[in-house]
Amino acid sequence: MSEFLLEVKGLKKYFPIKTGLFSKTVGNVKAVDDVTFNIKKGETLGLVGESGCGKTTVGRALLRLIEPTAGEVIFDGKNVTSMDNKELKQIRKQMQIIFQDPYSSLNPRITVGGMLTEILKFHEIAEGDAAEKRVEQLLDTVGLRKIYARRYPHEFSGGQRQRIGIARALSVEPQFIVCDEPVSALDVSIQSQIINLLQDLQKEFGITYLFISHDLSVVEHISDRVCVMYLGQLVEIAESKELYKNPKHPYTQALLSAAPVPDPHNKSKRIILTGDVPSPANVPTGCYFHPRCPQVFGDCSSIHPELGGTNEHYQSCLLYPESYPKNVKAA
Repeated sequence: MSEFLLEVKGLKKYFPIKTGLFSKTVGNVKAVDDVTFNIKKGETLGLVGESGCGKTTVGRALLRLIEPTAGEVIFDGKNVTSMDNKELKQIRKQMQIIFQDPYSSLNPRITVGGMLTEILKFHEIAEGDAAEKRVEQLLDTVGLRKIYARRYPHEFSGGQRQRIGIARALSVEPQFIVCDEPVSALDVSIQSQIINLLQDLQKEFGITYLFISHDLSVVEHISDRVCVMYLGQLVEIAESKELYKNPKHPYTQALLSAAPVPDPHNKSKRIILTGDVPSPANVPTGCYFHPRCPQVFGDCSSIHPELGGTNEHYQSCLLYPESYPKNVKAA
């Protein structure tokens, strides 16, 4: 039995670029390009990177909310990418998502109780009085009063709506939840409440999280390990404390240098990246980061690095010999 609840192997998601009267495909937007990682049972894996780097696409492709172009997603020993609709319905009891926007992710025409009851009925978990009691229990679990079941989404604050989103994810008792920037639309004081709620639920129910965010301080607080993503690919993976203490990839170093520091006397040195993020429809040759990298050298423009490393700290950078492809000699 594998120690990993989720194994992602060579995941790709390309969106075709079509033009002309007959919608001829002339290229692809490589939103996710050969991503591989694992998540242990009960672990929180953080996924960080700039906006548009492919984080959300990874999360949705894992659940097949969008269909992957290639690769495998193995959940609890089962290949999610090869499942039919009947099998997917069963596996989605175990795999859920909390969406980024607590406003648009809830149906404004249905009460909170009706929304949760509909899920319980669809998955054949409970009906009638049993479903009503289950709804009250779910609301209590996420810190909401049971009378809120009769209210509509517009009657709640942003933090309360996100709690409803969490209750919806919990309704089918999942093992794994994709948290797609669940606090980015909330005030800072509310963010901490939601983060603490997610951690309490993890302790109580043993849930495994993929926590997607661009907020490095939030990811540091909640994550056991962190993956850093750039232009559709992972460039560094390490335990949270190790990555924040000893970032190896120049992109990770630049990200961390840009994070605000609460101590006004502790002024960190900013690493300013030049140029714009390349288009995922026209990625650079060699290392994708080399046009913006402050430590670029000769091989970077021609050799594409692989994830390599030691002591569970992996980076995709030619500054480290272990990142060179096996058939290429390090400079």
